[in-house]
Amino acid sequence: MPHTKTEKLAELLQRQHIIRPRDLARARIPRNYLMRLVQRGQLQKLARGTYTASTLPASEYISLLEVSRKLPKGVICLLSALRFHEIGTQLPSEVWIAIDVKAWTPRISSPAVRIVRFSGTALHFGVQERQVQGGKVRVFSPAKTVADCFKYRHKIGMDVALEALREAYKRKKASMDELFEAAKACRVANVMKPYLESLR
Repeated sequence: MPHTKTEKLAELLQRQHIIRPRDLARARIPRNYLMRLVQRGQLQKLARGTYTASTLPASEYISLLEVSRKLPKGVICLLSALRFHEIGTQLPSEVWIAIDVKAWTPRISSPAVRIVRFSGTALHFGVQERQVQGGKVRVFSPAKTVADCFKYRHKIGMDVALEALREAYKRKKASMDELFEAAKACRVANVMKPYLESLR
């Protein structure tokens, strides 16, 4: 069990990997410890108000965790969700995240973020909370992600949507029923129906 505040902070970093000043307040660690450890080289500043251990092993989820901490009500979506679920060949240079159509527009300088506005069922259907190295992220299920790709086909390309559908079904990431339910939730059932039938 950690005794010093530095040890408590090190334990917090082991659990979360990314910390913000308010995390320290909950653990009753003074905020000045952040700068103290940055100066010692034990901590690195990722962006304003976001820190991580300088020895943190590289993680493919680090940018997803960072954005999720800044937008706790957001949901990883579209190209980032495809990458998360290992569907298709997309390697997005930005973190795609869905927020409520009425939510304020956040100002995030790093990492690069693509905000997509969702509302109603489209925002709440198929949300999964997944544990990854360093914390939890909210991400749409594989079936919902595929349906979103069809909904936003003009933004990301029909070829991406079709690849996502074929791969998700072929690799058993989503069943036919799950895909059809997600298509209805996203109001793209008529668009997806012929493609779904071609998979049978």
